[in-house]
Amino acid sequence: MQILSFGGANPPTAVDYLVVAGGAGGGRSNGSPRSGGGGAGGLRSTVTATGGGGTLETALAVAAGVALTVTVGAGGAGSTSTSQNASLNNGNNSVFSTITSTYGGGGGNGESNTTAFLQGQDGGSGGGSGGQASGSGTTAGSSGTANQGFGGGSGQHQDGVWAGGGGGGGAGSAGVNAGQSSANSGNGGAGVAVSITGSSVTYAGGGGGVGVANTNTSGTGGSGGGGNGVASGAGMAGTTNTGSGGGSGGNGNGGNGGSGIVVLRYADTFDAAASTTGSPTITVSGGYRIYTFTGSGTITF
Repeated sequence: MQILSFGGANPPTAVDYLVVAGGAGGGRSNGSPRSGGGGAGGLRSTVTATGGGGTLETALAVAAGVALTVTVGAGGAGSTSTSQNASLNNGNNSVFSTITSTYGGGGGNGESNTTAFLQGQDGGSGGGSGGQASGSGTTAGSSGTANQGFGGGSGQHQDGVWAGGGGGGGAGSAGVNAGQSSANSGNGGAGVAVSITGSSVTYAGGGGGVGVANTNTSGTGGSGGGGNGVASGAGMAGTTNTGSGGGSGGNGNGGNGGSGIVVLRYADTFDAAASTTGSPTITVSGGYRIYTFTGSGTITF
């Protein structure tokens, strides 16, 4: 027998949202580190984001008795091989009803002459690119998605003298390009702070790259949970449920990207949701009912 779910006597007609996709994993290097950080997942919100975020969106209209899908994107796995296509490091989309935030772009690997392995991938925010294995040159940076995030930094290599990986892009700023100096790894792009839960939380920072010149150098992850690059070991993971990118690994695997998050809110003068699945955290604060999903589910008003 089918069970129908109906909203209460006074359901909301529109809801605010924050939808952050899963961040990407960082790249890997062997020998001389020069891999890129993972890009942050795309961030879309109807609540003002501070720190350089995208365009403020309009609350989503909802109807009573209709189950709306919530998908929380998983973070991408960090690279385990320098001969792995960087697209395998990508994060995963997050979705609320018709609102989709785009996965973070994977960080590029070092020590390869194959563009697909070296170059950071486009995404909500793009991944940082790795440096070439031989010769001299620049590996182009990646692109973010308009109003969701920024691109990743470029990678560099110069006749074995210096080499570096770019930082992954964040929701608030681009990943830093690898430079031509002893401090040549790129830092991850900054995340943005959103107060939809009732307190300010920073999300979607890019992962840091790694590089080498006279000494190994490590890029820092962007604010909001981006993983640090690690010049002699595995990269640090992006923070869970922030959509942040993983740091790149030097002589070690890339760090995993952080999973995304979906937060919904509306005025507490309206009734509570008729039903939910996926076990969201439900709070009433500051005049709002707030539903925080850290895993996938549904909500019916």
